[in-house]
Amino acid sequence: MQKHVLASVLLVVAGVSTAVAAPNDIKARGWAAGCFACHGPDGHSEGGMPTLAGRSAEFIYQALIDFKSGRRVATIMDRHAKGYSNEQLRRIAEVLGATNDPVKK
Repeated sequence: MQKHVLASVLLVVAGVSTAVAAPNDIKARGWAAGCFACHGPDGHSEGGMPTLAGRSAEFIYQALIDFKSGRRVATIMDRHAKGYSNEQLRRIAEVLGATNDPVKK
């Protein structure tokens, strides 16, 4: 009986945490969608902008933080990054870093 109660509680907790996380993922995807205008569909840039596909979330997050703080100079990325909190930048980086595609050279 106790095993069934424990299993039920775990399922409920898992369901609640999934329900809470889903809206954040949707928001993060929305925030990240603007990145593709310059960095190309699915993160594969076809112009002078860096390709994001294949980069880790941590790499992208650190770059965004560096743009926001002014440690990394850019024509527009510093202004984009300043519009988001560090937590929002982390979520954006997680969305952008989710691709397994290699960086195209």
